[in-house]
Amino acid sequence: MKSGFSAMTLAVALILAGCGDDGGNLSAAAANSNAPLPQIPAPNNGNWAEIVTRTPDGGFLMGNPNAPVKLVEYASYTCPHCATFAQTAGTPLRETYVRSGQVSWELRSFLRGPQDVALTLLVECLPPDAVFGTADQVFERQQELMSAIDETEGPSIQALPPEQMLPPLARAMDLDTFFARRGIPESRFNQCIGDRQALQRLEDMNRRAIDELQIQVTPTFLINGEKLTESEWAGVEQRLRAAIGG
Repeated sequence: MKSGFSAMTLAVALILAGCGDDGGNLSAAAANSNAPLPQIPAPNNGNWAEIVTRTPDGGFLMGNPNAPVKLVEYASYTCPHCATFAQTAGTPLRETYVRSGQVSWELRSFLRGPQDVALTLLVECLPPDAVFGTADQVFERQQELMSAIDETEGPSIQALPPEQMLPPLARAMDLDTFFARRGIPESRFNQCIGDRQALQRLEDMNRRAIDELQIQVTPTFLINGEKLTESEWAGVEQRLRAAIGG
């Protein structure tokens, strides 16, 4: 069996992967974002934005699995542009688009470095319905988590073999405390950060993103399988409206 910790090597190699760009053709974002959307009712008078499932591709999908418009986001927890998108787009995506049943939103983690690996393993160790909310909280505290490693910890962690790096890295980032407050106690923390099968799944998803979709920067979006040049909410929203047809 291939060692799951080969993902760590891949993650380190991807540290030069880009984070954001100029946002594509934002000048064209003049679509009528206030027009009401046709509604597809959720089962049992529920809310599509509260329905989250893990997908076969390794992501987490919020909303109607059969939505006519499928938005996929490749995001890095360490990317400032992804944090900006989360803060700007989170509410309208949930409340206007996903809730309508017209749009599903799938979040796939893209690994730019070992910090991404640690964060993703822990976020995805939570129940599916907690993933998007916790991802938002990670993005909100991104700078704090990324700067938690002090000058003495960094070199000693980097000197460790890959298979030993993740636990001390996660603790140096104060992720044990962060996730304990979100339902992952110490014993569960150790299981999550050392889950080789989960690590292998991340590596496989990352390799598909690079090899098959040529994902090079984060965030990157696909709508119904088409990769967008837009990376900011104004442009993505315009493309969603065009795909919905209104």
